[in-house]
Amino acid sequence: MLAWLCAREGISYRRFNQKFTTHGVRLFGNSPKNPTCGETQFRRWTGGKLQTLPSPEACQILEAIWPQYTAEQLFGPPPKGDPQAPVYNLKERVCMTAEEALSGADVTASASISDNTIDELRDQVQAVAQGYHLMSPAQAYEATDRLRVAIERQRDRTQIPVQQQELMILNGQAAALLSVAAFNLGYFQPARSLARAAAVFGEAARFTPLQAYADGTLAYIAYHTGNASEAVAKATRALSYGGLGDMAKRRLQAIMARAHAHLGDAVSARRAIQISAEQGQDRYDDLHDGVGGEFAFPSERLALSTSTTALLIGDAERAEANAQRALDLLAQRPQKAQSAHVRAGAAADLAYARLLADDVDGATDALTPVWEVPAEHRQTGIIVRTARIARYLARPVYHGAAVAASLRDQIEEFNRVSPPHRIGPHVGLLAIEG
Repeated sequence: MLAWLCAREGISYRRFNQKFTTHGVRLFGNSPKNPTCGETQFRRWTGGKLQTLPSPEACQILEAIWPQYTAEQLFGPPPKGDPQAPVYNLKERVCMTAEEALSGADVTASASISDNTIDELRDQVQAVAQGYHLMSPAQAYEATDRLRVAIERQRDRTQIPVQQQELMILNGQAAALLSVAAFNLGYFQPARSLARAAAVFGEAARFTPLQAYADGTLAYIAYHTGNASEAVAKATRALSYGGLGDMAKRRLQAIMARAHAHLGDAVSARRAIQISAEQGQDRYDDLHDGVGGEFAFPSERLALSTSTTALLIGDAERAEANAQRALDLLAQRPQKAQSAHVRAGAAADLAYARLLADDVDGATDALTPVWEVPAEHRQTGIIVRTARIARYLARPVYHGAAVAASLRDQIEEFNRVSPPHRIGPHVGLLAIEG
């Protein structure tokens, strides 16, 4: 009977749903608990396949729409021999289906955004990633967070699967950059949460380079906060993903080496260093190579990471050689492409390596590029390296030495006005400095 009435009155599913919702509100108020009727359910109700009546509330709504019939009659057979009963008309059904399909397509089309919008957001993410080294951590965080909000706004406007996937990838890239900025500011727990968010977006979008980058970030946050075993596990998992380019694997091996060094496993650290320096297989991915910038891991960053790992395992000679190599490689790049963070980090490692050889004057000279870093650009990596030098200069052997005391004071003042000390959570940063 329900099918017969809908056909007689020319009621499509959309019109039926409007009537059903309107009468439901009239009967039960505007409540989220009101009965609903999806299109699949409507087809079952009008297809003669229902075994039992719907819920009492749904029956009340149907009886309100057609008050001359009970729910039992509506789900019973249509009238026989009624001269007004329409003969089954395939053309009418086809036309009705076409109307509903077109209407659904219109709804879908209105729930999409221009591909140009996504292209613009992609360009903006790439611009932030590639210009990251020129910004202070606070500036990078603010710029990336504004971009994240813009991406989220567009995600709410589209229901197109391909566009949703693209925006998830962009959202994940923004979260990854926010994680790096938070870490550089000394906010380790938020940095960890943001890295996990990036990993979730990468997993949802099936974009393994983003998953690998996020797990690599989680690994170095772990060893900076005293969880070297977790760092090894995260780096190992990241290396297991497919679709990674040579640069991505080089970054992860460098992180793995540092994690092993923090564990005191010099043999594994040296093995990871060796693998990270091996010639790749000319493989690329769309994040580390395609977007690049902060997502990249060029030769000077590898050399810097290797020098830091070498210092941790007590290999001062290798540390000095790689710190100098990082500085030389950086100097070969155009001025705007040079990272002040890499330069200062390499200079600090070079100074520490010279200190291990008891060359205080040489260490003082090596630190010259460090003092040139503006206060707002003094991020966690630089602070940790200079704090390590200050601790070394506090050894009894240097007590009473004017040069060592002056250098310690200079480092203390340099770090005191840095963002991690001035606006960051001091307890966490002091824990890894101590």
